[in-house]
Amino acid sequence: MAEAVVLTSKPRKDLGKMNTRRLRRQGLVPGVIYGHKEATLSVSLNGEDLGRAIRHGVRVVDVQAEGKTEKALIKEVQWDHLGLEILHVDFARVAADERVEVNVRVELRGTAAGIATGGVIDQPIHLLAVECLAVAVPDSIRVNVSALQLGQAIHVKELALPEGVKALSDPDAVVVQVIAKLVEPEAPAAAPEGAVAAEQAEPEVIRRERPAEEEEEPEAKK
Repeated sequence: MAEAVVLTSKPRKDLGKMNTRRLRRQGLVPGVIYGHKEATLSVSLNGEDLGRAIRHGVRVVDVQAEGKTEKALIKEVQWDHLGLEILHVDFARVAADERVEVNVRVELRGTAAGIATGGVIDQPIHLLAVECLAVAVPDSIRVNVSALQLGQAIHVKELALPEGVKALSDPDAVVVQVIAKLVEPEAPAAAPEGAVAAEQAEPEVIRRERPAEEEEEPEAKK
């Protein structure tokens, strides 16, 4: 479990795109702190400090804002289109004894035994929805796949979760499994050039001459 860290923020009173760009040029990230029926605060934070906390799996931080420290959950982070720069962050106020719902990344450990017999790892769930104390959010859910044979799977209900953490996803959902490697069908052999030309040639149309209609005999005069 990652420990909460302290992030220092400054009030952000000048809003708008131009001011937001100015903050980013200074290495600051705009954000908001909301929740617990208190006023929403617009703040700016040091981008390097915030990015370091996120990369280390920190989910709950102590944000120093307007002369006081508030415990907050990193609720939503907006990245640029390359996923390199943080554009905005939302913090939700939490209490130490409050239970929250968050998504935690699933981290695989070990090498599945089924790989040696031609299998490959398939991981349908990369983020697991859990409920836990705000101050006890795990940085990841570690899953040991060493014993997995070809055709075997680990389901949500079989995960070893940290104490006090409850999975919210479907208990029967597959987290990781070993499946047979797909073999791509071989491309059909190229037909001889002459045969291709023959196939592409238009079929011969046999035209039959329409037989001349017999002339009707003149009606006999009465």
